[in-house]
Formats: sequence, structure tokens, C-alpha cells
Amino acid sequence: MCQSSYYDYYTIKNPFRKKITALEFAWKAIKYVKSNGIIITNDHMTLGVGPGQTNRVASVRIAIDQAKDRLDGAVLASDAFFPFADNVEEIAKAGIKAIIQPGGSVRDQESIEAADKYGLTMVFTGVRHFRH
Repeated sequence: MCQSSYYDYYTIKNPFRKKITALEFAWKAIKYVKSNGIIITNDHMTLGVGPGQTNRVASVRIAIDQAKDRLDGAVLASDAFFPFADNVEEIAKAGIKAIIQPGGSVRDQESIEAADKYGLTMVFTGVRHFRH
């Protein structure tokens, strides 16, 4: 694990500075999305939003569909943790390379292993923006 003053990096791949800027932007924006919220951004613009679904996979799919033509260099933020690898697999399949999420699931390791398998960066904040 690599740790900065704000985030924890548990995956093998850590973000470059430009990705950190995009991840920070996504993390600031996700707190305004209804849970289970997903947001896809670059370093200055929202590309897709998946708000208020009953599960995070549906939210991920909606956000990816909205951003589908602009995913190169995009990052994804979730307002709550990913307890299963299925979210990470959907994200990797879309070509997104970095995820920021709170972490804190008893199954975090499953998501970390999936991120490593697909060469993704996964950043944990330790703070949930979950809202209903």
C-alpha cells in the first residue's frame, strides 16, 4: 500500500499526477450525485453520471453509456465502496483506468484483486458520500 496525505493506494498501479487531478475532481463531484452514485470525469469535466440506482453495477452501466465516446483518459468515482469485482470488470471493459471510492467493505480485497488483474488504479478515500 502506498499512502498520500489524502488517499490510500492499494493496487499495484498508482496514478500519475494528471490522473490524481482527475480523480480529485471526480471525488468532489460525486458527493452531489444521488446514491448509488457513479460519475465519470476527466480532469475538468463530467462525462457520465449514474445516479440513484438500486445497485452500483446499474449505475456504472448508465454512466459508461453516457460517456461512451469520451472514455479515453477518463476516471470513475463511486460514492460508496465496491464490495464485488463485477463493478471493476464493467469499468475495465469500458477502458477506464482509474477509480476513486471510499473503500471500507469487508470484501475490498476482491475489488483490489480485480483492479490489479485489469491494470487499474484504485484509490480509497476512507470517506463515504452516500446519500439517499
